[in-house]
Amino acid sequence: MTYFSAPSNARGAARPAKSAAAFNALKRDIMLGVLPAGAALTELDLAAHFSCSQGTVREALLQLQEEGLVRRQGHRGTQVSECTEAEAVEMFRVRQQIECSGILRALQMPSRTLVSDLKALFADMLDTAAAGDELELASLDRDFHRRIFQDAQLPALDPILHRCLVHNHRFKISRSTTPRDLVATAQRHGAIIEAIENRDVAQASAALRHHIATIVDLGPDVFPEATQ
Repeated sequence: MTYFSAPSNARGAARPAKSAAAFNALKRDIMLGVLPAGAALTELDLAAHFSCSQGTVREALLQLQEEGLVRRQGHRGTQVSECTEAEAVEMFRVRQQIECSGILRALQMPSRTLVSDLKALFADMLDTAAAGDELELASLDRDFHRRIFQDAQLPALDPILHRCLVHNHRFKISRSTTPRDLVATAQRHGAIIEAIENRDVAQASAALRHHIATIVDLGPDVFPEATQ
């Protein structure tokens, strides 16, 4: 059975390298559940589908592996990774620890462009939400949170945060049984920006902690102290 959809060229941008096109298309299908957990991904089939070499496909699969979206197991090949609640819970906990420590460091000496960068991302998020593009909104959401963390000056932790963000979004999308209010989702970031702009460290930390704790329904069970 063929799961994957055709590669996309979002926003009319210049055609990306074939490995990037394959990576983006496969990531989209995994995030949306078109490629379910356990689905086998063979380099030969993917190379034919994307009209590229197996080496190009291998590069895309390695990128997906770095984000934790696939598992490459030697002679057993490559499979789409699981998206379990137990793993999601731990990812939320790791994310909260990294981000809430990071925002305290970031506000000690924020860069001059932090607030303006966040406001620009926020505007893009609102536009994307109004257009109903959930995956692009999730991508901008990751950019927003990583932009704050950038000022924490802890670059070795950024890939870990990125993986947590990707899995948080995948879990949230996979558990959505009804259409979500994407505009409300985007607007949730406004309180974080306001606290950062006011240089209110305590409020910024509290706003971020509450934001993470209320992303999904299981949040109050994982972070009861942050949802009071």
